[in-house]
Amino acid sequence: MMKKRMQAVVLSLLLCGSMVQVQAQTQAQTQTQAQDPVIAAIVKEANENSQLEALAHELLDGIGPRLVGTPEMQKAHDWAVAKYKSWGIEARNDKWGEWRGWQRGVTHVDMVHPRVQSLEATQLAWSPSTKSKGVTGEVIMLPDVQDSVAFQKWLPNAKGKIVLISMPQPTGRPDYNWEEFATKESLEKMKKERDAQTEAWSERMKKTGYNARTLPGALEQAGAAAVVTSNWSRGFGVNKIFGAYTKKVPSIDMALEDYGMLYRLAESGQKPQIRIQAESKHQKNAPTFNTIAEIKGTEKPDEYVILSAHFDSWDGGTGATDNGTGTIVMMEAMRILKKLYPNPKRTILVGHWGSEEQGLNGSRAFVADNPKIVEKTQAVFNQDNGTGRVANISGQGFLHSYDFLGRWLSAAPREITSSIETSFPGFPGGGGSDHASFVAAGAPAFMLSSLSWSYGTYTWHTNRDTYDKIVFDDVRSNAILVAILAYQASEDPEFANRERIRLPVDPRTGEQRTWPALREPTRKGGLD
Repeated sequence: MMKKRMQAVVLSLLLCGSMVQVQAQTQAQTQTQAQDPVIAAIVKEANENSQLEALAHELLDGIGPRLVGTPEMQKAHDWAVAKYKSWGIEARNDKWGEWRGWQRGVTHVDMVHPRVQSLEATQLAWSPSTKSKGVTGEVIMLPDVQDSVAFQKWLPNAKGKIVLISMPQPTGRPDYNWEEFATKESLEKMKKERDAQTEAWSERMKKTGYNARTLPGALEQAGAAAVVTSNWSRGFGVNKIFGAYTKKVPSIDMALEDYGMLYRLAESGQKPQIRIQAESKHQKNAPTFNTIAEIKGTEKPDEYVILSAHFDSWDGGTGATDNGTGTIVMMEAMRILKKLYPNPKRTILVGHWGSEEQGLNGSRAFVADNPKIVEKTQAVFNQDNGTGRVANISGQGFLHSYDFLGRWLSAAPREITSSIETSFPGFPGGGGSDHASFVAAGAPAFMLSSLSWSYGTYTWHTNRDTYDKIVFDDVRSNAILVAILAYQASEDPEFANRERIRLPVDPRTGEQRTWPALREPTRKGGLD
């Protein structure tokens, strides 16, 4: 009994001690914020003189999507340089490679038989164009053959036809809509049938001897007039728009509703016909750039705090949340810092990377071309995945990341950081966004991960990633956070400790995990 009482007393003292420690940390944080006029000024400037809406409008509505290799990408780079210079910030475009030149034009698709109806569709990126009058042809579906030999025998049937190569979806309603309104039995039945259909379609594709990447080329070689896909994103009205795999005939992606209608008409023997007008221009290979801007350090100009966001996008929408929001967060943070903290101790540099969507190429090129900067980088703060408030930050496998990143975070107001979950020391990111390029080089680089706002379904790489999806209150919060982190990292008297954790054994292989390796960028892309 005495032992239990003693244990209770010790536990009580420990709990009291922990509460006192938390209260002390909170009190210290409040005092730091109250005593630091720069932080107070950052919050005030961001809330009372925000430029976020104007930046988003100019970039997204005015310039539009920023597919690598397009004139719009170049316009965006030039716009960013001019904007930084208007704020008194030195900026430049650093060339790191070149990409296949292409410019999107008008896409218009109509069903002309058995009746007339305009259809919702768009060219895939880098797709060949049609002739001036477009192309009209009968729509056929991918056959269910016995094996690849049978498919080779079937291929001549594709000549002059427009071929549907995606699975027709059994329902155009997202799962959450079914879950809200369907009976349990109906929901389970739908999912079971959809799973079976998905498996059957996968097998149908496999039996052709091709996959989603190689099949369009085979159809093109067989004389198909066009290739049609429907890459539904499992939400109302959203499709993901990626690149074409044809070189001579157009590739288009069609909305689920219209695609399903054409498929059913073809399946029932009504021989639907559509006319595709797809205008685009193949141009000379285009130079690729990173836009770099910097506020020079006064005490330690050769040490760097880097703000990071990729500048390019896919072009089904206007690239609003991927990654227009990350872009304007970094621009706004730099504007605020230049106005309120014009003489930082360390150089504050922002990188707007090109061709992230094709393999982190811009940031990998910067890391490869600037080893001295990377070696002297205090921290990298990267933002990419959507419009939401920052919700998660990992220490990325840097053993002492809690010490310095935790200290910098504690300086920000509680209303900015209270919903942020941290994991220290975390594990190194091997890809996914541009922080990984720096992590691989051993530089402390952190992904500021956002709240979802249905990002994966409704905006990530979709035709609906547009200005109206931005939640500006959340983006404003992120700009405040980034500006404060940059300020704190610049002011810190210590250089961040780069010691890495020892990675655990991979349970699948039984071998020791290794730190992500540096990877070379693709400096000539889209040319094969």
